[in-house]
Amino acid sequence: MKLLVFGAGAIGTYIGGTLALAGHSVSFTEQPKVTKELQQRGLRLELFGNQSSVTSDQYSVQFTASLRDTLEGGPFDVAIFALKSFDTSAALEGMKPYIEQMPPVLCLQNGVDNESAIKAVLGEDKVIAGTVTSSIGRRAAGDIVLERWRGVGVAAVHPLSEKLAAALDEAGLNARLYPRAADMKWSKMLTNLIANATVAILDMTPTEIFTHPRLFSLEMAMLREALAVMKAQGIKVVDLPGTPVRALALAAKLPAFISRPLLNKAVGGGRGGKMPSFHIDLHSGRGQSEVDWLNGAVARYGEKCGLQTPANKELNKTLLALTRGEIPLAEFSRQPEKLLALVR
Repeated sequence: MKLLVFGAGAIGTYIGGTLALAGHSVSFTEQPKVTKELQQRGLRLELFGNQSSVTSDQYSVQFTASLRDTLEGGPFDVAIFALKSFDTSAALEGMKPYIEQMPPVLCLQNGVDNESAIKAVLGEDKVIAGTVTSSIGRRAAGDIVLERWRGVGVAAVHPLSEKLAAALDEAGLNARLYPRAADMKWSKMLTNLIANATVAILDMTPTEIFTHPRLFSLEMAMLREALAVMKAQGIKVVDLPGTPVRALALAAKLPAFISRPLLNKAVGGGRGGKMPSFHIDLHSGRGQSEVDWLNGAVARYGEKCGLQTPANKELNKTLLALTRGEIPLAEFSRQPEKLLALVR
Protein backbone atom coordinates (compact mmCIF):
# COMPACT_ATOMS: atom_id res chain seq x y z
CA MET A 1 0.00 0.00 0.00
CA LYS A 2 0.96 3.64 -0.36
CA LEU A 3 0.41 5.61 2.84
CA LEU A 4 0.57 9.20 3.99
CA VAL A 5 1.37 9.79 7.66
CA PHE A 6 0.61 13.05 9.47
CA GLY A 7 3.51 13.71 11.82
CA ALA A 8 6.35 11.61 13.17
CA GLY A 9 5.01 11.43 16.70
CA ALA A 10 4.92 8.22 18.76
CA ILE A 11 1.99 6.52 17.02
CA GLY A 12 2.70 7.90 13.54
CA THR A 13 6.30 6.71 13.71
CA TYR A 14 5.32 3.31 15.11
CA ILE A 15 2.60 2.58 12.55
CA GLY A 16 4.23 4.25 9.55
CA GLY A 17 7.70 2.98 10.35
CA THR A 18 6.54 -0.59 10.90
CA LEU A 19 4.62 -0.55 7.61
CA ALA A 20 7.72 0.77 5.82
CA LEU A 21 9.77 -2.06 7.34
CA ALA A 22 7.16 -4.47 5.93
CA GLY A 23 7.69 -3.10 2.40
CA HIS A 24 4.91 -0.53 2.07
CA SER A 25 5.52 2.96 0.65
CA VAL A 26 5.17 5.59 3.39
CA SER A 27 5.40 9.40 3.17
CA PHE A 28 5.55 11.55 6.32
CA THR A 29 4.53 15.20 6.43
CA GLU A 30 6.18 17.15 9.25
CA GLN A 31 7.41 20.58 10.29
CA PRO A 32 10.37 21.84 8.20
CA LYS A 33 12.95 21.52 11.00
CA VAL A 34 11.83 18.00 11.86
CA THR A 35 11.64 17.03 8.18
CA LYS A 36 15.27 18.05 7.62
CA GLU A 37 16.39 15.95 10.58
CA LEU A 38 14.40 12.92 9.42
CA GLN A 39 15.72 13.23 5.88
CA GLN A 40 19.23 13.02 7.32
CA ARG A 41 18.82 10.16 9.81
CA GLY A 42 15.48 8.51 9.04
CA LEU A 43 13.23 6.89 11.62
CA ARG A 44 14.47 4.92 14.60
CA LEU A 45 12.31 2.11 15.93
CA GLU A 46 13.07 -0.17 18.85
CA LEU A 47 10.70 -3.11 18.42
CA PHE A 48 10.85 -6.16 20.69
CA GLY A 49 14.35 -5.17 21.78
CA ASN A 50 15.67 -4.81 18.22
CA GLN A 51 16.80 -1.47 16.79
CA SER A 52 15.75 -0.58 13.25
CA SER A 53 16.68 2.45 11.17
CA VAL A 54 14.21 3.36 8.42
CA THR A 55 15.94 5.58 5.88
CA SER A 56 15.01 6.63 2.36
CA ASP A 57 17.98 4.82 0.81
CA GLN A 58 16.91 1.48 2.32
CA TYR A 59 13.11 1.65 2.36
CA SER A 60 10.31 3.32 0.44
CA VAL A 61 9.93 6.16 2.94
CA GLN A 62 9.85 9.92 2.27
CA PHE A 63 9.79 13.00 4.50
CA THR A 64 8.30 16.29 3.32
CA ALA A 65 7.74 19.66 4.99
CA SER A 66 4.21 20.35 3.74
CA LEU A 67 1.03 18.48 2.88
CA ARG A 68 1.15 19.96 -0.62
CA ASP A 69 4.61 18.50 -1.24
CA THR A 70 3.57 15.15 0.20
CA LEU A 71 0.45 14.90 -1.96
CA GLU A 72 2.51 15.57 -5.07
CA GLY A 73 3.96 12.10 -4.53
CA GLY A 74 0.49 10.53 -4.52
CA PRO A 75 -2.07 9.25 -5.03
CA PHE A 76 -2.19 7.49 -1.66
CA ASP A 77 -4.34 4.60 -0.52
CA VAL A 78 -4.73 5.74 3.10
CA ALA A 79 -3.59 8.53 5.42
CA ILE A 80 -2.61 7.75 9.02
CA PHE A 81 -3.87 10.45 11.40
CA ALA A 82 -2.60 10.12 14.98
CA LEU A 83 -2.13 13.70 16.13
CA LYS A 84 -3.21 14.94 19.55
CA SER A 85 -6.89 15.85 19.55
CA PHE A 86 -6.14 19.52 20.21
CA ASP A 87 -4.19 19.60 16.92
CA THR A 88 -7.09 18.26 14.83
CA SER A 89 -8.64 21.61 13.95
CA ALA A 90 -5.40 23.12 12.63
CA ALA A 91 -4.58 19.96 10.67
CA LEU A 92 -8.01 19.97 9.04
CA GLU A 93 -7.60 23.62 8.04
CA GLY A 94 -4.41 22.60 6.28
CA MET A 95 -6.26 19.84 4.42
CA LYS A 96 -9.06 22.03 3.06
CA PRO A 97 -7.22 23.17 -0.12
CA TYR A 98 -6.45 19.54 -0.97
CA ILE A 99 -9.73 17.74 -0.25
CA GLU A 100 -9.93 16.17 -3.70
CA GLN A 101 -6.40 14.75 -3.38
CA MET A 102 -6.85 13.42 0.14
CA PRO A 103 -7.17 9.64 0.56
CA PRO A 104 -9.36 8.04 3.25
CA VAL A 105 -8.02 8.81 6.73
CA LEU A 106 -7.42 6.14 9.36
CA CYS A 107 -8.05 8.12 12.56
CA LEU A 108 -6.05 6.63 15.45
CA GLN A 109 -6.64 9.52 17.84
CA ASN A 110 -7.95 9.32 21.39
CA GLY A 111 -11.48 10.48 22.11
CA VAL A 112 -14.75 10.00 20.26
CA ASP A 113 -15.22 13.27 18.35
CA ASN A 114 -12.28 13.42 15.94
CA GLU A 115 -13.86 11.20 13.27
CA SER A 116 -16.91 13.43 13.03
CA ALA A 117 -14.66 16.51 12.71
CA ILE A 118 -12.73 14.85 9.87
CA LYS A 119 -15.96 13.79 8.14
CA ALA A 120 -17.23 17.38 8.27
CA VAL A 121 -14.23 18.49 6.20
CA LEU A 122 -13.37 15.52 3.99
CA GLY A 123 -16.72 13.74 3.70
CA GLU A 124 -18.32 10.60 5.11
CA ASP A 125 -16.41 8.24 2.81
CA LYS A 126 -12.99 9.61 3.79
CA VAL A 127 -12.84 8.41 7.41
CA ILE A 128 -11.93 5.04 8.95
CA ALA A 129 -12.12 4.91 12.75
CA GLY A 130 -9.22 3.18 14.45
CA THR A 131 -7.36 2.85 17.72
CA VAL A 132 -3.94 1.76 18.99
CA THR A 133 -3.59 -0.14 22.25
CA SER A 134 0.16 -0.80 22.14
CA SER A 135 2.21 1.39 24.50
CA ILE A 136 4.76 3.50 22.61
CA GLY A 137 7.50 5.65 24.12
CA ARG A 138 8.71 8.67 22.13
CA ARG A 139 12.38 9.53 22.58
CA ALA A 140 12.43 12.23 19.87
CA ALA A 141 10.66 13.00 16.61
CA GLY A 142 10.72 9.83 14.54
CA ASP A 143 12.42 7.89 17.36
CA ILE A 144 10.27 5.47 19.35
CA VAL A 145 10.42 2.38 21.52
CA LEU A 146 7.67 -0.25 21.69
CA GLU A 147 7.06 -0.56 25.42
CA ARG A 148 4.18 -3.00 25.33
CA TRP A 149 2.82 -4.71 22.24
CA ARG A 150 -0.94 -5.14 21.98
CA GLY A 151 -2.45 -4.14 18.66
CA VAL A 152 -4.59 -1.93 16.46
CA GLY A 153 -8.35 -1.75 16.03
CA VAL A 154 -9.98 -0.81 12.72
CA ALA A 155 -13.69 -0.15 12.13
CA ALA A 156 -14.97 -2.61 9.53
CA VAL A 157 -17.45 -0.24 7.86
CA HIS A 158 -15.23 1.19 5.09
CA PRO A 159 -14.50 -0.51 1.74
CA LEU A 160 -10.76 -0.29 2.53
CA SER A 161 -11.02 -1.61 6.09
CA GLU A 162 -10.26 -5.27 5.35
CA LYS A 163 -7.32 -4.49 3.07
CA LEU A 164 -5.89 -2.01 5.56
CA ALA A 165 -6.32 -4.34 8.54
CA ALA A 166 -4.63 -7.13 6.57
CA ALA A 167 -1.64 -4.88 5.80
CA LEU A 168 -1.36 -3.84 9.45
CA ASP A 169 -1.64 -7.42 10.63
CA GLU A 170 0.93 -8.75 8.16
CA ALA A 171 3.35 -6.05 9.34
CA GLY A 172 3.09 -7.44 12.87
CA LEU A 173 0.80 -4.76 14.26
CA ASN A 174 -1.90 -7.25 15.38
CA ALA A 175 -4.93 -5.65 13.72
CA ARG A 176 -8.53 -6.52 14.56
CA LEU A 177 -11.68 -5.42 12.74
CA TYR A 178 -14.68 -4.09 14.68
CA PRO A 179 -18.21 -3.98 13.23
CA ARG A 180 -19.19 -0.88 15.27
CA ALA A 181 -16.82 2.07 15.40
CA ALA A 182 -18.50 3.61 18.45
CA ASP A 183 -18.02 0.45 20.53
CA MET A 184 -14.32 0.42 19.69
CA LYS A 185 -13.68 4.16 20.24
CA TRP A 186 -15.64 4.49 23.50
CA SER A 187 -14.07 1.31 24.88
CA LYS A 188 -10.62 2.76 24.17
CA MET A 189 -11.68 5.98 25.87
CA LEU A 190 -12.48 4.04 29.04
CA THR A 191 -8.85 2.93 29.19
CA ASN A 192 -7.66 6.52 28.64
CA LEU A 193 -9.87 7.92 31.39
CA ILE A 194 -8.65 5.80 34.28
CA ALA A 195 -5.94 7.41 36.47
CA ASN A 196 -5.31 10.21 34.00
CA ALA A 197 -6.96 13.49 35.00
CA THR A 198 -6.54 12.90 38.75
CA VAL A 199 -2.85 12.07 38.28
CA ALA A 200 -2.28 15.29 36.33
CA ILE A 201 -4.23 17.55 38.70
CA LEU A 202 -2.72 16.18 41.90
CA ASP A 203 0.77 15.38 40.56
CA MET A 204 0.51 11.92 42.11
CA THR A 205 1.25 8.52 40.57
CA PRO A 206 -1.52 6.10 39.58
CA THR A 207 -0.46 3.87 42.49
CA GLU A 208 -0.86 6.77 44.92
CA ILE A 209 -4.30 7.49 43.47
CA PHE A 210 -5.41 3.87 43.82
CA THR A 211 -4.11 3.45 47.36
CA HIS A 212 -6.05 6.51 48.55
CA PRO A 213 -9.57 5.17 49.30
CA ARG A 214 -11.50 8.34 48.44
CA LEU A 215 -9.49 9.05 45.29
CA PHE A 216 -10.07 5.49 44.17
CA SER A 217 -13.79 6.02 44.76
CA LEU A 218 -13.59 9.15 42.59
CA GLU A 219 -11.93 7.12 39.82
CA MET A 220 -14.67 4.51 39.96
CA ALA A 221 -17.40 7.17 39.98
CA MET A 222 -15.85 8.76 36.90
CA LEU A 223 -15.69 5.38 35.18
CA ARG A 224 -19.29 4.49 36.09
CA GLU A 225 -20.47 7.80 34.64
CA ALA A 226 -18.77 6.98 31.34
CA LEU A 227 -20.31 3.52 31.30
CA ALA A 228 -23.77 4.97 31.97
CA VAL A 229 -23.35 7.41 29.07
CA MET A 230 -22.30 4.53 26.80
CA LYS A 231 -25.31 2.47 27.84
CA ALA A 232 -27.68 5.39 27.23
CA GLN A 233 -26.38 5.61 23.65
CA GLY A 234 -26.55 1.88 23.00
CA ILE A 235 -22.75 1.62 22.88
CA LYS A 236 -21.23 -1.66 24.07
CA VAL A 237 -17.99 -2.26 25.93
CA VAL A 238 -15.71 -4.45 23.81
CA ASP A 239 -12.27 -5.88 24.41
CA LEU A 240 -9.52 -4.33 22.32
CA PRO A 241 -6.33 -6.01 21.07
CA GLY A 242 -4.41 -7.10 24.16
CA THR A 243 -6.73 -5.03 26.36
CA PRO A 244 -9.56 -6.63 28.39
CA VAL A 245 -11.78 -3.55 28.55
CA ARG A 246 -14.79 -5.55 29.71
CA ALA A 247 -12.83 -6.53 32.81
CA LEU A 248 -12.17 -2.82 33.44
CA ALA A 249 -15.90 -2.13 33.17
CA LEU A 250 -16.61 -5.00 35.57
CA ALA A 251 -14.06 -3.65 38.05
CA ALA A 252 -16.10 -0.46 38.36
CA LYS A 253 -18.90 -2.56 39.86
CA LEU A 254 -16.79 -4.68 42.22
CA PRO A 255 -15.92 -3.93 45.86
CA ALA A 256 -12.82 -1.75 46.18
CA PHE A 257 -10.77 -4.40 48.00
CA ILE A 258 -11.07 -6.59 44.89
CA SER A 259 -10.84 -4.01 42.10
CA ARG A 260 -8.16 -1.72 43.53
CA PRO A 261 -5.14 -4.09 43.37
CA LEU A 262 -6.22 -5.40 39.96
CA LEU A 263 -6.52 -1.94 38.44
CA ASN A 264 -3.32 -0.71 40.06
CA LYS A 265 -1.39 -3.54 38.42
CA ALA A 266 -3.17 -3.26 35.06
CA VAL A 267 -2.88 0.54 34.70
CA GLY A 268 0.72 0.73 35.91
CA GLY A 269 1.87 -2.04 33.58
CA GLY A 270 -0.31 -0.90 30.72
CA ARG A 271 1.40 2.49 30.44
CA GLY A 272 4.87 1.05 30.45
CA GLY A 273 5.69 2.64 33.81
CA LYS A 274 5.45 6.22 32.52
CA MET A 275 3.09 8.92 33.72
CA PRO A 276 -0.19 9.26 31.77
CA SER A 277 -0.57 11.68 28.88
CA PHE A 278 -2.54 14.37 30.78
CA HIS A 279 0.27 14.66 33.32
CA ILE A 280 2.96 14.81 30.62
CA ASP A 281 1.10 17.52 28.68
CA LEU A 282 0.29 19.61 31.78
CA HIS A 283 3.74 19.52 33.34
CA SER A 284 5.54 20.08 30.05
CA GLY A 285 3.94 23.52 30.01
CA ARG A 286 2.60 23.14 26.48
CA GLY A 287 -0.67 24.82 27.48
CA GLN A 288 -2.91 22.19 25.85
CA SER A 289 -4.63 19.03 27.03
CA GLU A 290 -6.80 16.31 25.54
CA VAL A 291 -8.97 16.22 28.67
CA ASP A 292 -11.82 18.05 26.92
CA TRP A 293 -11.93 15.25 24.32
CA LEU A 294 -12.11 12.57 27.04
CA ASN A 295 -13.64 13.59 30.38
CA GLY A 296 -15.20 16.58 28.64
CA ALA A 297 -16.77 14.31 26.02
CA VAL A 298 -18.33 12.13 28.73
CA ALA A 299 -19.85 15.24 30.32
CA ARG A 300 -21.18 16.59 27.00
CA TYR A 301 -22.70 13.32 25.84
CA GLY A 302 -24.08 12.77 29.34
CA GLU A 303 -25.89 16.09 29.15
CA LYS A 304 -27.38 15.12 25.77
CA CYS A 305 -28.63 11.88 27.33
CA GLY A 306 -30.01 13.62 30.42
CA LEU A 307 -27.41 12.06 32.73
CA GLN A 308 -25.44 13.69 35.53
CA THR A 309 -21.66 13.34 35.24
CA PRO A 310 -20.25 15.41 38.13
CA ALA A 311 -16.92 13.58 38.41
CA ASN A 312 -16.04 13.91 34.72
CA LYS A 313 -17.34 17.47 34.57
CA GLU A 314 -15.24 18.66 37.52
CA LEU A 315 -12.09 16.82 36.44
CA ASN A 316 -12.41 18.37 32.99
CA LYS A 317 -13.05 21.86 34.36
CA THR A 318 -10.19 21.72 36.86
CA LEU A 319 -7.58 20.30 34.50
CA LEU A 320 -8.50 22.80 31.78
CA ALA A 321 -8.08 25.65 34.27
CA LEU A 322 -4.66 24.33 35.31
CA THR A 323 -3.65 23.87 31.66
CA ARG A 324 -4.63 27.45 30.78
CA GLY A 325 -2.77 28.87 33.78
CA GLU A 326 -5.98 30.10 35.42
CA ILE A 327 -5.00 28.09 38.51
CA PRO A 328 -1.37 27.60 39.60
CA LEU A 329 -0.14 24.00 39.51
CA ALA A 330 0.66 24.17 43.22
CA GLU A 331 -3.02 24.76 44.04
CA PHE A 332 -3.85 21.04 43.89
CA SER A 333 -0.38 19.44 43.93
CA ARG A 334 -0.52 16.47 46.31
CA GLN A 335 -3.65 17.89 47.95
CA PRO A 336 -6.38 15.32 47.27
CA GLU A 337 -8.84 16.81 49.76
CA LYS A 338 -9.05 20.02 47.70
CA LEU A 339 -10.02 18.08 44.60
CA LEU A 340 -12.41 15.78 46.44
CA ALA A 341 -14.19 18.81 47.91
CA LEU A 342 -15.12 19.93 44.39
CA VAL A 343 -16.91 16.70 43.47
CA ARG A 344 -20.12 16.08 45.33
